[in-house]
Amino acid sequence: MLPETLTVPAHAIAERLIARKESIAVAESSAGGLISAALLSVPGASAYYRGGLVVYSLEGVRAQLAGAPPVPDGTRSASQPFVEYLARTVAEQLNTDWGLAETGATGPSGNPYGDPAGHAWVGAAGPDGILTSEHVLTGSADRPANMEAFAARALAVLAQALA
Repeated sequence: MLPETLTVPAHAIAERLIARKESIAVAESSAGGLISAALLSVPGASAYYRGGLVVYSLEGVRAQLAGAPPVPDGTRSASQPFVEYLARTVAEQLNTDWGLAETGATGPSGNPYGDPAGHAWVGAAGPDGILTSEHVLTGSADRPANMEAFAARALAVLAQALA
């Protein structure tokens, strides 16, 4: 069962997307599929949800988004430029109005780039060049709690962008 911290915003997002006849694609990393699961928990999700990727490395991004513009030189995962790239690229590749992305370090330890556990970036890309991103720092090494927090924040960022 998904927690209400994910299902409640997913229902509100679904209502907006359906009313506007818009679609979404998701690329997530540290949230491990929770963002997509929340969006798919809404009955009628096929009206707006086109697909999602769980990408856990730059190599994974390159493989799953083959044919997409390359990750810009010097861009590392778990960063603002990377989450913005993911949000734009997943929307372009799946031909959707919106792209939602997340990348971070869930824990119990940090990532190879020196970011602590509980660090993530979430971002949404939408029609007319709308691009929103936000840094998330939970201060926790609790992996499942961080996964939920990252997914919830990603949904909140999308809900704000849709408002």
